[in-house]
Parts: sequence; C-alpha cells; structure tokens
Amino acid sequence: MSSKLEQLKQHSVVVADTGEINAIKEFQPQDCTTNPSLVLKAAQRPEYAHLVSESIEWARKRGGESVTVDAIDKLAVRIGTELTRLVPGYVSTEVDASLSFNADAMLEKARKLIGLYEEEGVSRDRILIKIATTWEGVQAARILEQEGIRCNLTLVFALEQAIACAQAGVTLISPFVGRITDWYKKAQNVSSFEISEDPGVNSVKTIYRHFKDQGYQTIVMGASFRSAAQVEALAGCDRLTVSPQLLKELSEDQGELKRSLDPAAREGVQKDPVMTEEAFRWGLNQNPMATEKLAEGIRQFHADYEKLKALIEEQLSVVSAD
Repeated sequence: MSSKLEQLKQHSVVVADTGEINAIKEFQPQDCTTNPSLVLKAAQRPEYAHLVSESIEWARKRGGESVTVDAIDKLAVRIGTELTRLVPGYVSTEVDASLSFNADAMLEKARKLIGLYEEEGVSRDRILIKIATTWEGVQAARILEQEGIRCNLTLVFALEQAIACAQAGVTLISPFVGRITDWYKKAQNVSSFEISEDPGVNSVKTIYRHFKDQGYQTIVMGASFRSAAQVEALAGCDRLTVSPQLLKELSEDQGELKRSLDPAAREGVQKDPVMTEEAFRWGLNQNPMATEKLAEGIRQFHADYEKLKALIEEQLSVVSAD
C-alpha cells in the first residue's frame, strides 16, 4: 500500500506550509504557502543568505522612502520566486499584518508585490496574495480579484468570515484547525479531543460543507494542523497546507487513509443572504474564539514581521558601515 501522504494526494491538493527548499523537493507538494514567520525562518537559513543580501542591495539602490520595507518585500518575492520553480501551482505571499485594517494600504502593498513578481518573470496567476480575513481585508481582496490578482484570505476562524470571502470572489481561504483546537482545549481545560469531536477539524468541515451546498467556487484550504490525525480527518478538502514535520509523518505511514469529505452538494439548501459588514462584525462579536484568534494571529504575524525588519536593519547597518 502507498503511504498516507500519497493517498492524501488522491483526495486533496497537498500544499507545503514552508519556505524550506529541501522539504519541498522531498515531498513534492502542488503549492506552497509562506507568511512572515516562515520568511523570517527562511531568512536565517544559509541557503537563503544570498537572497537576503541581494534584496538589501536592490533596496539600497532603489532609494525608496523605506529601504528596510523595500528589502523585506523584495526578499519575500525572491523567496516566492524560488518556490515557483519547485512547485507547479500557487505560491502565497503575505501582506504585512499591520495593514489588516486599512484596505487602501493592503491594495497598495498587494499591487507592489505583484509588480515585483512580474519583474522577476513570475506571472500573477502563479501568486496568491495572502491577507488577514478582517472586513477590510475582504474588501481589498474583492478589488484585487477584479484586477486579476488572486488572493488567499488567511486566519479564518468563523463561518461569517468564510462566507464574506466567497461572496467577494476570493480565490482561496485558509480556515485554521490547530489554533481553534488550542483555544477550546484551554477554554474547556482538557488535554485533547477525540478526532470526531475536534473543534478545529469540525470548523473546517462545516465551512467545506457549506461552500459545496452553496455552490461557492472559493477554494477551501485547511491550515494550522497540530497532528497527522487532524490532516487525515480532512482528507477530501480542496487543499490542505501541511508542515514538513507532518508531511514526513504521513509519508512514513503505510496505513489506509480514507476520504472524509464529500464534495457533492445537498439539495434544498437555502441560499445565503448577502454578507453585510454589520452581519460580519456581529458574527465575530458573538464568537469569542474567532475574535481572539483573529486578533492574536494578526499580532503574531506582525511580531515576526518586526523581527524580520530588525534582522534586515542589522544587516543594512553592516553594509552601511562597510
């Protein structure tokens, strides 16, 4: 029997949640996702040292208002460009989380990133601009999609977020699994859940089922897994983005893996009303988990962006001293 990873690939598009070249070569995923945390890790690895130095030099020569920000943007695109040579599908590149409540700023940053990719010879249809699923993020994504810039709306914890994205014509959403499970374990003071009762797994199942019943075309990509069992429980989801550690675990398991999710739409399901800003914000307000995890996720991504910024500024000071 083939490995569980190979069986999983028969049911879902497998995406590598990493910027590590060696892991991508080993597990051969369809797509890759990155975020500020992963770019920070990549920037500290020897195989990416030349990309860091080249990005800094490019930004210095460009002479923009912020050399550091330009260098970070260039680095994210250079790493993404390398990834497009390793996978046949999408590569996700994230907008700085501090812009998550400013639609205009997100639009400007997304257009800049796509422009940098096109300068590298990478067409926009290979890239997903990754944006936090705030109301402002959804509105920015609506405009970007109309411009032919595809988006990955991340930090999805509530059905209202998912519906708003689908109705905005977003290409892909990333509903999180592990972070939801973490919240409920802490709230209920339990160490674990049976996989059939796992709140994170069931949240993604609910979104997937809802999308298929409604006929939404937005891709559902389960993310943020804590265990191989969570990944297996979502076999059949459109896409699953999985860390190298869990990809390795699945590749070494020769057990049977069955499809869990059925894409067939059920008949007689009432169609969703248009998701308004009021309904979106009220839905989050009534969902403490989603409210807390969205805010926490934005803070965490921005904290790693700030660490990356400090790393670039340190190297810039060395270059300036020389």
